[in-house]
Amino acid sequence: MIAKTLVALLLAIAPAAMAQSIAGRWDATVKSGQLDIPFRMDISQDGSNVSGSFFNGDLKIPSSSGHFENGNLSLTYDFYGSTLQASLKDGALEGTYKSGSRAQAFTAKRYQAPAAVANAPSIDGIWELHNISSKKGESAWQFIVKQSGAMVQATILRVDGDTGVLSGTYQDGKYVLSHFSGVRPALVDVTPMKDGSLQVVQNRRGEPMKAIRPQEARALGLPGPSDPIKHTGMKDPSKPLEFNFPDLNGKMVSNTDPRFRGKVVLVNIAGSWCPNCHDEAPFLMEMYRRFHSQGLEIVALAFEDADQVKDPARLRAFVKKYGIEYTVLLAGKTDEAKEKLSQADNWDAWPTTFFEGRDGLVKEVHAGFPSLASGDLYTQAKEEFATEVEHLLSENKTAQR
Repeated sequence: MIAKTLVALLLAIAPAAMAQSIAGRWDATVKSGQLDIPFRMDISQDGSNVSGSFFNGDLKIPSSSGHFENGNLSLTYDFYGSTLQASLKDGALEGTYKSGSRAQAFTAKRYQAPAAVANAPSIDGIWELHNISSKKGESAWQFIVKQSGAMVQATILRVDGDTGVLSGTYQDGKYVLSHFSGVRPALVDVTPMKDGSLQVVQNRRGEPMKAIRPQEARALGLPGPSDPIKHTGMKDPSKPLEFNFPDLNGKMVSNTDPRFRGKVVLVNIAGSWCPNCHDEAPFLMEMYRRFHSQGLEIVALAFEDADQVKDPARLRAFVKKYGIEYTVLLAGKTDEAKEKLSQADNWDAWPTTFFEGRDGLVKEVHAGFPSLASGDLYTQAKEEFATEVEHLLSENKTAQR
């Protein structure tokens, strides 16, 4: 009798327990302005402990911690300084994604594979976007597309970096692409035109941009995208780039410190709030491990939000996430950067990297940094960085600052 009662009790509890499982893939949206930005999300679960992963293309970005209890989901992404709070009701999640003081409505339902689409037009390859609205003096951006049937992954590459992977499908005469990886929400409509060009609209506002092939743009005499190596320079190349800021332990670090004397130094202008800085950090660590023993030093000058300057919790989490071993300095608030980087000429891109030779002078400046979303152009940027570092390391090793 007792055994039968126990079995009945377990059978009654089991469906309720299963109903509380949120493991699996979800179709989610986050509100950005008046737009709902769709994205996919994976949740893994072990009892009340959960991990929620965003995606940048195929790259998973898991939460730093998470819990699901009594129908309430809580996820923390400390490297973004953000949290996701949602409740499960009728099989759907609804709540808020909060980053700093900004709160965005969040919803999610169980993933459903998109319907098959036949005869989707091909837009694969590299395009140039013209009729753009750039605050950095750019004449064109690059639009990089990888297509498989009706499925597309794309990115818009500017002088400061790219948008991350925009994913989507062909529907009702256009490709609807979106991105949200915990940062930089975006919705892009791409309409193939009869003349072979593309009409591209970001976030369903502003004038449409026209995408044409690079060879067509050159034939028309249109200027191409800005060269990230020519975008920023030094006002006086005969003077060293000066810095004197505290590290995360409060110790002051200066460009004149002995640790930098006779070394090749990359001075990286960054911020833990900056998506393109998150793209670049793993590569800088790769460079540091590869060349540090040969005389390479890397110094990140991090400019942060005012609350993070007081307590740089997000920056500390950024350092931890990417296993950063090079020097990271808390340079001040983002709105102080122009004043503190007054030696730089036409600096306006996050991130920007100054390449210093063994004599302490800036030899090259690279604005921005692309992510994996930029494909071959990402590989090219990495190769350019490595080539320049190798060149500077090979120069007179007795040079003094």
